[in-house]
This record gives sequence, C-alpha cells and structure tokens, in this order.
Amino acid sequence: MTAPSPELSAPPPPPPPSMRLRELVFGAACAAAVRAAARLGVADALGDTPMTAQDLAAAVKTEPKPLRRLLRALSCYGVFAERPDGTFSHTEMSRLLREDDPNSLRDISLWCTEPWTWDAWPKLDEAVRTGRNVVEDLYGKEFFVYLNEDAPESADVFNRAMTTSSEQSARDVAALLDLSGAASVADVGGGQGHVVASLLDKYPSMRGFLLDLPRVVENAVPRLRQGGDLADRARIVPGDVRVSVPVAADVYIIKNILEWDDESTARLLRNVIEAGGPGTRVVVIENLVDDTPSMRFSTAMDLLLLLNVGGAKHTTDSMVGRLTDAGLTVGDIRPVNPYLHAFDCTVPG
Repeated sequence: MTAPSPELSAPPPPPPPSMRLRELVFGAACAAAVRAAARLGVADALGDTPMTAQDLAAAVKTEPKPLRRLLRALSCYGVFAERPDGTFSHTEMSRLLREDDPNSLRDISLWCTEPWTWDAWPKLDEAVRTGRNVVEDLYGKEFFVYLNEDAPESADVFNRAMTTSSEQSARDVAALLDLSGAASVADVGGGQGHVVASLLDKYPSMRGFLLDLPRVVENAVPRLRQGGDLADRARIVPGDVRVSVPVAADVYIIKNILEWDDESTARLLRNVIEAGGPGTRVVVIENLVDDTPSMRFSTAMDLLLLLNVGGAKHTTDSMVGRLTDAGLTVGDIRPVNPYLHAFDCTVPG
C-alpha cells in the first residue's frame, strides 16, 4: 500500500484574515450552538456508537433536520464529529457536555451563555467607555441580587457551575499545597467547601473553616455538615467575607474571588489580615489573563466580569501589586493546573 503523500496528510491551511474575522463576528452562533446541545442533552443521548441525526432527534425529542444543522455547525469546531456515512460520533470536547463525564463542562457552558449574557454583551463598548458594569443599568440591581431575586434558574446554573469548577480544581489545590506545619485552614469565600474538604482529607489532624454567604454554605458538601465524616474537624461560618472574616486560622485560602471591584477586594484582604495577624499564611488562587494556555478563556471571562460586576481578572503583576498594596508579602507563585496559579503570601510581623 502506498503511503499517503505529505500534501494529503497535512492539515488544511488557516483561513485568510477576511474569513477569520467573519468567523469571529459569528462567534455568538457557536456559543448558542453549544448551549443548545447542552440544554437538549445531545451529548448524553449519544453513546459510544455513532448515531444518525434522525435517531438522535428521536432520543432528544427534536426535529431531525434542524438537529443535523446544529450538529454540522458544532462539528466545525470539533464538538462532535460527522463521519463519512453521515452519522455523528463523540469527540473529546463533546464528551465534556455529558452530565456523567468526570470532567464535565456542561454547567459551565450553560453559565457562560445564560440569558443575561445576551443582554450584556452588546453593551461592552459602554462598559469599556465608562469602566462600569452594565448589569445595574439593565436590571436596576447589583448582579448577584438580580440573579437571586429575579433569575433563580440562572442562580442555580451559577451555583452548579461553581460547584463543578471547585470539585475539579480542589484535588489539584490540595496536591499542590504543603500545609504540614499548620493546625487550621480557612477557605474564604469557599463555596460549598470542596477545597477545604480535600485539605482535611490530606491532613487528618487539621481543623477547617468554610466561609461564604448563607445561601451558599447551606449547600455545603455533606461531609462537612453534621453527621458527615469531616464534621468534627470542620466549622461552617455563614456571612459576607467582604464585611468580616470572623475566624482565626494558620492558613487562609482565597480562590477565584479577588476579581470583584477594587474596593471589595481591598476590604476582603484587609479582613483576612486582621483576622490572621502577623505570620499568617495567605494563599491566593486565581486565573490570570497573561497565562498563555488559558488566555482566550481568561480574557473572555475578564470582559464578562467587567459587564456583570465591574470586576477584572489579573495579570501576574497586577495581582502581586494588589496583594502587596494590601500589606501582604508575596513569596512563591506556582501553577496549580493549566488555568490556575497560586500566590503564596504571608502577613508580615
């Protein structure tokens, strides 16, 4: 058998700039297609055996021809694959839309395409011009107040997405951090407690605190609540960490929340420093917009934060500046995984 020529096996050349720009301005179609597939459950209906659009349509209760158009569009981006016989099969990306995949991004895909995002994105020029979020003008309320009072379904999607993200990164955080000299750790704004639970697993004699808003910690992982296997070493503290951090610990973890407006961020850091006192270790974990492997995602999230809360993702330098201005001494800066970095800090004596 003759080996294929290099020309036949080489990848196709990139599209010219004029076509690439056309593709970019239709980016909303791609995002909407991912959202539609997630809401319809297409990835869950498709197993290991390729299926026709007709069979998939019967499984997810849609019309076959529009579903084929949706799958064809997604296949252009590597989300599902169209085979020569016209059937569709999974790709590495499409499997991430399955609810049962251990690395599922289904809820995160829904969160990034919730109805409010379609209202806010067209006003990005206004946000850039003024430096202010646009959500308060759109809905007359701060973003999270709006979510919880007027868009409870979006609030639920947000909570599920944050849970997914925390579950997937908690193991990486616990593996990275050496807390062998600490007797206690506090996860500030720690959501449902996946990070603190992972750290308590790693250090059987350690005590842990979970601090977040009441509506968040009431759904803390069962292991941390009464009757759970970690409950005797864990304390759940409901409240707003921007107002106070009412626990003393040897180490404070602050993960993915130093992206609010400057005033809120400064208040939180001040609260942690006051609670811990001299010598306390503070580990800040964030996405960075100058981290090459995740720059497209991080810079997009950076713009979304501008739209909804007036916040921002950080560069390495801006994060170091923020932490130093708050009074912390910044030590090691290390990657946690391909999209998170840890800033290891101490409160000076």
